[in-house]
Amino acid sequence: MASTATKIGHGAAKVLGIDLHYRNETGSDRITRGESVFSIDSADSYVEHEPTAWEWLCRTLPDGKEMREYVYSLFPFVHWITRYNFQWLTGDLVAGITVGAVVVPQSMAYAKLANLPVEFGLYSSFMGVLIYWFFATSKDITIGPVAVLSTVTGSVILKAEERLPGVPRDIVASSLAIISGAIVLFLGLARLGWIVDLISLPAISAFMTGSAINIAVGQVPDLMGLSGFSKREATYKVIINCLKHLGTTNLNASFGLTALFLLYLIRWTCGFLAKRFPSRAKMFFFLNTLRTAFVILLYVLFSYLVNRHHKANKTTPKISTIGSVPRGFKHARVPHITTDIISSFASELPSTVIVLLIEHISIAKSFGRINNYTINPSQELVAIGITNCLGPFLGAYPATGSFSRTAIKSKAGVRTPFAGVITAVVVLLAIYALPAMFWYIPNAALSAVIIHAVGDLITPPNTVYQFWRISPLEVIIFFAGVFVTIFSSIENGIYTTVSVSAALFLFRSFKARGRFMGKAKIHSVIGDHILDRTEENKRESPNRRSPQEGEDSVRNIFLPIDHHDGSNPLIELEDPYPGIFIYRFSEGFNYPNANHYLDQLTEAIFKKTRRTNPSAFNRPGDRPWNDPGPRRGKGIPEPEDLPTLKAIILDMSSVNNVDLTSIQNLIDVRNQLDKYAAPDTVDWHFSNINNRWTKRALAAAGFGYYSPEPDNSGLHRWKPIFSVAELGGSDSAAAAAEATHNKRLQRSASQAHADPEAAHGGAKAVEDGDSSEEASLNKQLEYSKAYGGTGQARKAKASRKAVVQGLNRPLFHVDVTAALDSALANAQRKSH
Repeated sequence: MASTATKIGHGAAKVLGIDLHYRNETGSDRITRGESVFSIDSADSYVEHEPTAWEWLCRTLPDGKEMREYVYSLFPFVHWITRYNFQWLTGDLVAGITVGAVVVPQSMAYAKLANLPVEFGLYSSFMGVLIYWFFATSKDITIGPVAVLSTVTGSVILKAEERLPGVPRDIVASSLAIISGAIVLFLGLARLGWIVDLISLPAISAFMTGSAINIAVGQVPDLMGLSGFSKREATYKVIINCLKHLGTTNLNASFGLTALFLLYLIRWTCGFLAKRFPSRAKMFFFLNTLRTAFVILLYVLFSYLVNRHHKANKTTPKISTIGSVPRGFKHARVPHITTDIISSFASELPSTVIVLLIEHISIAKSFGRINNYTINPSQELVAIGITNCLGPFLGAYPATGSFSRTAIKSKAGVRTPFAGVITAVVVLLAIYALPAMFWYIPNAALSAVIIHAVGDLITPPNTVYQFWRISPLEVIIFFAGVFVTIFSSIENGIYTTVSVSAALFLFRSFKARGRFMGKAKIHSVIGDHILDRTEENKRESPNRRSPQEGEDSVRNIFLPIDHHDGSNPLIELEDPYPGIFIYRFSEGFNYPNANHYLDQLTEAIFKKTRRTNPSAFNRPGDRPWNDPGPRRGKGIPEPEDLPTLKAIILDMSSVNNVDLTSIQNLIDVRNQLDKYAAPDTVDWHFSNINNRWTKRALAAAGFGYYSPEPDNSGLHRWKPIFSVAELGGSDSAAAAAEATHNKRLQRSASQAHADPEAAHGGAKAVEDGDSSEEASLNKQLEYSKAYGGTGQARKAKASRKAVVQGLNRPLFHVDVTAALDSALANAQRKSH
């Protein structure tokens, strides 16, 4: 009896004029006997039920257990903190201290890129490493100031300063951090980490390369002590101005150039010695890691010797230094955010968010693969979102994952994200204990540190060549992004690469081309002869029935007829049967490419077939304008060498979802081809459908079951072909044989325990029983109808097989072979 909700729904449908039974599916009560009955004597019946909107809603919305798991996943540290041990602590101490020695000078240098005092870089480093470990799914990532994001932040600050002259720079920076962090945090909490996958590798590589060149060129004036021009202009202009003003260089160049040379010399020397003395590679690695701190300390000493009298007398120093750095967190406060401040950098907000995302996630994924663990991109967005939302309370500006510090942390042997706390302690000591020394740090040495750090971000030529070998078109996108960054700005370079990559993806989707498939019979070859599976099976199991020719040693495959997949063009392929076409979609089947697919399909069908009834148009005026027919006085040509259209097989292996547009276009083509094949109709077969909603959409459009011909003459001549499979489990023949074998073993063991003298005889009985059982099983398989035999065992075997696809969807098939078998079985009832 129908439920109340069903009655209400049916009543509403009747009032609104909705036809709930608009489909005339096979398997309905009107069909009872004959060849078109959807049942198989040797297989269990199965009717596939369509998915419902309520079912989808229940699967999509989280239940109580999933909500608890979601909350639990927001704090990954609770998964491992209770198992923390001394060995982990040792690795974290070494890695944390090592990264701390690097992050202090780097963060001060990067603060200069952001047009902020150097102490803001220390604040950002401290908050990044301190907060991140609570929410981290990567043990290697180090969050803090980075070169590219600092440069973007500096550009935002300068533009905001022009619009709001009275607002301090650090207020703008902290507002930018909170707003961008809040956006990223929302994406993470909503578990939208997959959005990062929309940014392609060429876009990321171009962004990193162009930004590195931009940053390195921008530091040359400070490195050389050049003055008289702006280093914030486009990269190519800065290069030109540097060459023009080489005459203005001063003593700062001696500090900058020698510091840069020393950094590269130490790295090359340590790398060479590590290869020369592999047993001491670890020691040379740590020496190499500390090169930045060593160079800064060395040049602080040189600066002290040169500038100590100038500091005492408060005169201009000979060597430009970073100046006074306040001790402690002097800029800690509640961030001041106004609508005017937000509007001043709103146009630059997308580029800031993109940099936050792609730098951190790309680095985290790379090191996760290197060190054999998997990150959660959405949780990583939560981590950097919270870091940027809380950091400004102590004066931090936008921060994200650093490539150089992450690489150092990984190689130093970090064991858990807790190493960030050790790094935070090192940064905290620097903030409170070293400000007096910071006064002597030369700006030229900091510029050398920046140039040396960003040099690793440039994509090497060998990698670009590998890109070219893989996808030449994307190399063009790479160079486009680099050139736009050099001749315009980092932000425009980001937008260029992302938009062009998206345009390329859409172009490939819109212009996707399917393939017409032909059947080829193939053999497997081993060495210089065809593999004879019959002999191989005989060697493996002498008692096993040898397969016949065509069962195992020969198999059919389907290849594109045009051989555009690279298959050997000497293999002659054609449509499997006159008037039957196999068409495989290449990249989904949705509204962008539906017309392109189906235009290609119909164009090829019209070329290879003829109209079933050439006299379908009684008068010239009945013909369509685009098919006017022959001239007056001439008969209608009848290309008898061409077959009539009988069936179309669509391989849906690459299709996961369909939409209204694609289905409507398919309906239109079906109607068009039915007129072309009249008085026959075209059979549409579908194979490899992997989504229940796709089946539902096709069935709702009238596909998947037989459409009777106008006079119902073909209904009783139609032959449904189904694929069946063994049920498996306890009902399978193998399971039954195994159960019998185990029972005989248990009985033999009990007899041997009761009568030791009978053990030998019992074992022999088991062997005899096994032999007879195996013979019985082989006999069942041999005489089973499903395996090509005959005999009484068919009835016993019948309960162990079932149809794979629903009986109510006989034109949905498990593979192309099954679809072709069905199409061939029914081709004879079509007109010729």
